[in-house]
Amino acid sequence: MTDSSSNLQPKRILAIKLADLGDVLNVTPALRALRESFPLVQIDLLVNPHTAALLAGSQLIDHVIELPKTSFEGGRVFHPASWLPLIKYVRSLRAQEYDTVINFHHLTTPLGRAKQQILITATGARATVGLDNGHGRWFSHPVADAGFGAKREVEYWLDLAQTLGASSSDTSLDLPVSVDDEREVADILARHGLASQPFVVMHPGSGGFSLARRWDAPKFAALAAEIERRHGIASVLVGTADDNVPAVIAAAASPIVDLSSQLSLKQLAALLGQAALFVGADSGVMHMAAAMRTPIVAIFGPTNHLAWAPWTPHSPSRVVRLGISCSPCAYVNHSVAWRNGCPERACLADLAVDHVLMACEELLSGD
Repeated sequence: MTDSSSNLQPKRILAIKLADLGDVLNVTPALRALRESFPLVQIDLLVNPHTAALLAGSQLIDHVIELPKTSFEGGRVFHPASWLPLIKYVRSLRAQEYDTVINFHHLTTPLGRAKQQILITATGARATVGLDNGHGRWFSHPVADAGFGAKREVEYWLDLAQTLGASSSDTSLDLPVSVDDEREVADILARHGLASQPFVVMHPGSGGFSLARRWDAPKFAALAAEIERRHGIASVLVGTADDNVPAVIAAAASPIVDLSSQLSLKQLAALLGQAALFVGADSGVMHMAAAMRTPIVAIFGPTNHLAWAPWTPHSPSRVVRLGISCSPCAYVNHSVAWRNGCPERACLADLAVDHVLMACEELLSGD
C-alpha cells in the first residue's frame, strides 16, 4: 500500500465507466483487484445502459447501476428540463453513501470533464480517485495520466486500483457466461453444420462511435475465402446490419455463416469462446474475444494500438497495422484528435488481405 492509500479504508466503492463494451471490459482487471483486496466492501459499477448486460453475473461487483445518460446528452444538455431526471438520479446515488469513487476515465474534453466532476462531487464521497492530465487536481487521490498509449488502458485502471491499495496476480479480463448461453450457442452452431467443427469469427464493424476503424468489407470476404481454401474452416459473421455484414455477404466467394443481429451479448461471448480465431477491427467485440481467451487478429488503423490492443495475458493475439507515419491519428497524447481519421484512411485502405492472412496463418497453425 502506497502512502496515498494508507489512510483509505473503503466501505462502499462506486466505480464509474460510462463508455462502450470494450472500455468496460478493460476495467475488469482493476475491479478484480478491488474485489480480492476488499472482499467485504460493497463495489458497485456505474455504466451506460447498453453495456449493463455485459457484466451480469460477475462476481467482481455487487451491483451494476445504469446511468440514464442519453436523457441529457448532446443539445439536450443545455435544456434545463433535461437535468431534472439527472438531479433525481444523483440524489439516489448520494443516498447510497459511497465513501470512495474511482473514475475509470481520461479527462479529455471540457464538457466530459465538467460532467464527471459534477457527478463525482455530487456523490459526496470523501475519497475520489482518477487520472490527472492537468485537469484532475480536484481528485482527492489523483494519478498521473501520461497520455493515450503511454500505458495500456488496462494498466492505467490497475494504477487507480493500486492507489487504493488493491492488486491481484490475475490481470485477465472478466466476462461471465452461463451454461445456458453456451448450450444455446452450441445448438445454433449445430443448425449451421458447425457442431464440433472449428470456425473463425469475423466482425467487420467497429461500433457506431468511429466508422473509420473498419477494414473494407470485400477484404473480409476475400480473407474468409482464403482461410476456407487453405484450412477448410468456415467463417461466421457477427455484428449488426450496420457493421457492413451485408456488404461482406455480397462479396463472398465462399459460404459464410451469418449470425449477425441474432445473438445476445452473452451468446456472442459464448460463440467467441468456442471459436478457433477472431478477426476484426478495434471494437468492443474484439475485447470480448480477448476476455474469452480466443486467439485474435486485430486490425488497427486510425486508433491507438498502444492503448487498446487486445489485452491477452493468457492467449495469443496479433495486431495488424501498416505503421505509416500518420497512424495512429486518434487518441494520441491527451487528445481525441482525429477520431474519424482522414478522408484517405490509407492506414486501412492500403492494408492488403495477404497482410492480415499472414497473421491468421500464424495463429491457426499454432505458431
